[in-house]
Amino acid sequence: MLVAFSVAPSTTTDPEGSVSEAVAAAVRVVRDSGLPHRTDAMFTTVEGEWQECMDVVRRACEAVQAHSPRVSLVLKADIREGHTGMLDAKVQRVEEHLRD
Repeated sequence: MLVAFSVAPSTTTDPEGSVSEAVAAAVRVVRDSGLPHRTDAMFTTVEGEWQECMDVVRRACEAVQAHSPRVSLVLKADIREGHTGMLDAKVQRVEEHLRD
């Protein structure tokens, strides 16, 4: 399965409104998980089995919660048994069509 999620504190004491320190704590959880992943400006996507992915999301939320009593989570999942390597394969298929 692929899980794309965004987790951030709903409150911050940073005068600029930055939440980057809390988000970095969540991304560290993802990186330490050992699961294939990709982070961009808006979401982090992880690939693995249901329990693995949901555990990473839960722990990422807990990491952000250490910075703020209120946490926002947006999650989208592509649940497709028997398929691995989709983190890259899905993008490659689109790129192939763009070359046509």
